Amino acid sequence: MDQSPLKVIAMIPARFAASRFPGKLMQDLNGKTVIRRTYEAAKNTGLFDQVYVVTDSDVIFAEISETGGNAIMSKEEHECGSDRIAEAVESMDVDIVVNVQGDEPMIDKESLRKVLEVFRGKDADKIDLASLKTPLQKKDIQNPNFVKVITNKDDFALYFSRSPIPYPRDENSGVTWFKHVGIYAFRKQALLDFHRLPMLQLEASEKIEAIRYLEYGKNIKMVETSVKGLGIDTPEDLEAARKIFREE
Repeated sequence: MDQSPLKVIAMIPARFAASRFPGKLMQDLNGKTVIRRTYEAAKNTGLFDQVYVVTDSDVIFAEISETGGNAIMSKEEHECGSDRIAEAVESMDVDIVVNVQGDEPMIDKESLRKVLEVFRGKDADKIDLASLKTPLQKKDIQNPNFVKVITNKDDFALYFSRSPIPYPRDENSGVTWFKHVGIYAFRKQALLDFHRLPMLQLEASEKIEAIRYLEYGKNIKMVETSVKGLGIDTPEDLEAARKIFREE
């Protein structure tokens, strides 16, 4: 097995506009903006050769670059974070690109480390990208806001859905439901392929971009974590994050 060093970077896609909470990345989170907290948290993991914020916003670009960080301005309009990252990394000499969500400033280093480890594991040559899953309580399996994932025996994703999968027809089967946690580690080529391939019907129906990789035959290795994370999607989420930071 090839043991040469992998060049690993983190990319944080950051739009100023957000449908549920516009401007959330520039909100104050105990003395620093949300996006700056996320950028610093990614750097502090020590897992990356470089960390970048890639954005369509002059305000976010200035916030990162003027505080000594690496910021990239998108050249085109993009529908999703993967497309924004693909444009940014196309000319970079990198092996693995980790998509860190800009609205999740409480990054769990151990979960990220486990995702990156699979690119050195026994299935490494089969993996196009890796992501996280965490057990989901039965009361939440009907909630379409929780994206569910099912895998094969080797933990490669079979499908993602907002519907309950597997369907609980036999409630005594002992199955565990898993929620998809949206941190991805991509091989660079898989990310570039995603950017060039058109959306198909399953992705369009579910509104889950990971499905595009499956529809085009890419292999997604899923890694289990117990860390739920806290994304900032609403003002209430921001208040919860402020409380956590005050307690640290």
